[in-house]
Amino acid sequence: MSDALPPEAEQPPLPLAYVPRLGAGVFHVSDSNRAAVEWLADPARWPGPRTLLVGPAQSGKSHLAALFAAGHHGRIIDDADLITDGEPLFHAWNAATAATPLLLTARRTPKFWAHSLPDLASRLAATPLVRLDDPDDALMVAVIEKQLADRGLRVMPEVVTYLCSRIERSFAAVADAVARLDALALAERRDITVPLARELLEGQLRLAF
Repeated sequence: MSDALPPEAEQPPLPLAYVPRLGAGVFHVSDSNRAAVEWLADPARWPGPRTLLVGPAQSGKSHLAALFAAGHHGRIIDDADLITDGEPLFHAWNAATAATPLLLTARRTPKFWAHSLPDLASRLAATPLVRLDDPDDALMVAVIEKQLADRGLRVMPEVVTYLCSRIERSFAAVADAVARLDALALAERRDITVPLARELLEGQLRLAF
């Protein structure tokens, strides 16, 4: 008697963990992030050795901060707007120098940060701030392609075009769509194609109602 399980009883494949690529060559520059990229490329032009980088979730803040730290020996504090204890931020702000500039990343501007330290608030209000805006058409395509490539997924260009034209224009929506598409393809043991993407997105739309 065979101990083999029938195909329908097999354990479905699990999504693999992946590490996003953070090299300079995979950070796509477009009109929506060009000003921030150019500002961080030349800290010598800053009025002081500190800058704030503000942008939505998944917009590339950590990627750009990693490139800045590597290129300029900078100190990075990610998600600074979520830190409730203002003392470490205050000391980091004061300790910044031209040799070790400070970059603080956040989703929100300083007046909405979680700390309640007046001295820090006044310093942050005077600190230069650059933004990463929601993606334009060129960046949407590039981000979808990178998210897929980070997961080791190969798709035809029409899949990228289909996703770009039908998902919300935000970095978080791209990350969510690609993760769900990867999981669906694994669960159903199918290639990632336009029909599969259509099933995913139309299924989400039906659930929304």
